[in-house]
Parts: sequence; structure tokens; C-alpha cells
Amino acid sequence: MALLKEINDLGAPGLEPYTSASELNLLRDGIFIAESPKVIRTALNSGYEPVSLLAEDKYISGQAADIISRVGDIPVFHGSSAALAELTGYKLTQGLLAVMKRQSLPETGAVLRDAHRVALLENIMNQTNTGAIFRSAAALGFDAVLLTEGCSDPLFRRSVRVSMGSVFCITWTRIGGKAPEYIRTLRSSGFVTAAMALRNDTVTIRDSRLTDADRLAVVFGTEGDGLLAETIDECDYTIKIPMSHGIDSLNVAAASAVAFWQLGRQ
Repeated sequence: MALLKEINDLGAPGLEPYTSASELNLLRDGIFIAESPKVIRTALNSGYEPVSLLAEDKYISGQAADIISRVGDIPVFHGSSAALAELTGYKLTQGLLAVMKRQSLPETGAVLRDAHRVALLENIMNQTNTGAIFRSAAALGFDAVLLTEGCSDPLFRRSVRVSMGSVFCITWTRIGGKAPEYIRTLRSSGFVTAAMALRNDTVTIRDSRLTDADRLAVVFGTEGDGLLAETIDECDYTIKIPMSHGIDSLNVAAASAVAFWQLGRQ
């Protein structure tokens, strides 16, 4: 049975991860924070192990009741909305947080072995975009997401929240090497590689060489600068989404949704 602990002291043992501790410190400690009942349920269903919960008082017998009943004898810290905001430094839109243990990341080869559609994110740092890309990839027929070392961590709180827990539903890992080594890794594993970039030497996103490919990797670049030139040059194809009204491009999260819809295995 969970251990209910009312918050009377903001410095009480066990509350440290919920305070101003940086995301990098949480990563170093092998934990992350999931926010909202829906996201936490998804994490639990995906096998993530909870360390503790932080709940607004009314959630104890309300929206978090089923979660509390399944997490075992871990601490469930609770208090008023004001107390939680003071503790965390922000107002919780849905009054439940969970500290959860990270899982070991799979090897790249293991991820690629059975995949047919993968997304490769190169140096994408914006947590909102990362979360949105994961949500679209999981929903629209992609098997895995690979991230270069320059990418933001998908288990940072904002990414997890924006993804609505999709980061727990799709396989992901870090791919080693520098550009364009990771493109060569994909090609050596049998993937057709396609870079999303603003170039003139592009093919339409509807091109049958992409839609009919048995194994396809779509590569997305960082906000603003886009993909590195050497990455684009190493890819088999460059994709450009047709635009109108003088618009030259989409935000990377929006572009990924278009690409996943068109190129995913439906």
C-alpha cells in the first residue's frame, strides 16, 4: 500500500527531485518526472518503475486513485495546489507528478533489426518539438526514433508532457557517431535514407521510391539551421514538402507529422 505523506516541510527527504533540481541532475541520477494521470498511466503500462508520487490533495481520492492503488509501497506526497506550486516552482495543470526510474536504452542495432520505418533526429534541442515528434511518430506508423548526441533528452518533463506519454510507446535510442556516420549506419542496415531539407534537388514526399521502400529512415534537423550539409549529402534522397502562399517551410514538429502520415506504414 502506498505511503501517504502530507507536505508540511518543503525540505523533507524524498522531495528533492520535485524541486528546482535541473533536468540534467535527474538524468544523472537515472530518473525523470512524468506529469498528469494519463501520462503516468502510460508509463506504468510500459513498464516504467515509479519512485514516488506528488499529488494535489483532491487527486488522492479522485483522478490519481487508480494509480495510487497500483504503485505499491512508495511515498505519495500530497498537499494543496499552492503547496505544490511553491515546491515545484510552477503551477501544475493536472495535479499529479511521478518520479520514475529510467530504463536502459537498447543498442542501435537491436532497434534497427526489426524496424521498417525510423525517424532520425539530428541535434534537435527544443523539448516541445521533441515531444510532438514522438507523438506523431508513434501515432502515424513509425517503428522507432533515433537521436544524435546533440538532441535534447526525450524524458525531460516538457517533452514527456507534450508527447502525452508517447515517448513510452515507441522504441527510441541514441545513435552514436558524428555526421554523416549515422547515415552510413542506417544505410548499412538496409535503410533508404531521406533528408527533410530546403534544397532544390529534392523529390516529392509522395515519390514511390520512398512510399514503397521496405525500410525507410527519415532524417530531421534542428530548428532554424536544419540538417547539417554533410548529413543531407550522405542521404539517398532529399524531401521537400510542397508549400503554397509563399511559405517556405514548416516547423520541424509539423513537418514530421506530414512526413509520418505520408511515409508511415499504415
